[in-house]
Amino acid sequence: MATRIGRPILDGFPTDLTGASKQHVADLMGRFDVDFLRLQFTDILGVNKNVEVPRSQFEKALDGEIMFDGSSIEGFVRIEESDMLLKPDLDTFRIMPYEDEGGRVARLLCDIHAPDESPFAGCPRLALKRQVERAKKLGFTMMAGCEAEFFLFEKGATGDPTTVTHDSGAYFDLTPVDEGEELRRIIVKDLEHMGFEVEAAHHEVAPGQHEIDFKYADALTTADNLTTFRFVVRDVAHRHDSVASFMPKPIIGQNGSGMHTHQSLFRGDKNAFSAPDGKYGLSDVALSYVEGLLQHARAFVAITNPLINSYKRLVPGYEAPVNVAWSMRNRSPCVRIPDRRGEGSRCELRMPDPAANPYLSLAVQLAAGLDGVERKLEAREPVNRNIFSMSHRDRRKYKIDELPRDLHEALDVFAKDKVMTEALGEHLTERFLEAKRDEVLQYNLQVSKWEIDSYLGRY
Repeated sequence: MATRIGRPILDGFPTDLTGASKQHVADLMGRFDVDFLRLQFTDILGVNKNVEVPRSQFEKALDGEIMFDGSSIEGFVRIEESDMLLKPDLDTFRIMPYEDEGGRVARLLCDIHAPDESPFAGCPRLALKRQVERAKKLGFTMMAGCEAEFFLFEKGATGDPTTVTHDSGAYFDLTPVDEGEELRRIIVKDLEHMGFEVEAAHHEVAPGQHEIDFKYADALTTADNLTTFRFVVRDVAHRHDSVASFMPKPIIGQNGSGMHTHQSLFRGDKNAFSAPDGKYGLSDVALSYVEGLLQHARAFVAITNPLINSYKRLVPGYEAPVNVAWSMRNRSPCVRIPDRRGEGSRCELRMPDPAANPYLSLAVQLAAGLDGVERKLEAREPVNRNIFSMSHRDRRKYKIDELPRDLHEALDVFAKDKVMTEALGEHLTERFLEAKRDEVLQYNLQVSKWEIDSYLGRY
């Protein structure tokens, strides 16, 4: 494994590269003595991938002329149509917060295009861009902030991941109970080096569980930040002989990791959710957006909670919502309205988890909300009681549905929701369903220890 030499000094590196030109990025790579450039993208499942090129290929990389074999990437293309182009977004140029033995490394996030330069229908980042453009045509910009929780575990004797936590801390604990403080600080410093504005970092509810919050931004920037965040967290843990996991429910009997997503629509620099004289202090746009989220929640949960393991988090009793409802006073529904109003008006979708592909997750949420706005949906009544303690009759009165109980059910609901499948497009929808249905099949072929313990001697 390469030795990390330390955090480079980058005095004078610009904090904002919006609108950067190829020449500007090339000058920065020369000025800061960059040796390698990572062209980074995600597969359909949200796993970070990259093609790394040396200095001799920098010009080709900036021109979007680097190709890769798309047939080798989950959910991309068939063998006979394998070549794909990496088109970098120059605004995302960053220098990595360490140096390897091989030299200094920078990265660019990329969109995927076909060899004829046309946008590739299976690129998750482009799927989100399509929904962002749809919102723009309606006069809106989606602003989003995500709280991605994660676990830190010890490595086994052979370096394999374990579920042995490095501490026994709980919510907001600190040293010596919280033994992850130092790692969190290193992660925060590395994120700041990558241009993040980190707002807070703390221990979460479960042993070994952590959260680092960074400033909200437009939807595409937030999705880009999430991919970077997951990479930095896992890399820092690996460099310090630990394992970071964004698996939703790694430990039986403990809270799982969520990715609560705060979102609102802006018109220019004004929050379109804000209406001081409106019902609940919210605009009609906000209420229609929330209703759109609720009407499509049972479908898009397949995207926001994409693992078999995701549905072991979405069970009563562990702070994860299972009810399709909204509220301003409690956290048992899947949508909550935080207390802030005015420019801070927003809704919080509480069911997503950090295993989701950030681009597809935000794309389906935005598509659902915009569907509500376009159809001017009237919001159902908020539920300001603890839903877990409500009777069946009360649940029917408030039209409270439950989220799917497993990935198989979620995929079936998603496949029938035209708004959601159109948001992803035919290619992504087909490939996602194909990959996930195979995952369900492979899981169903397994015989677990629980089954052996419960059934073997009884039947």
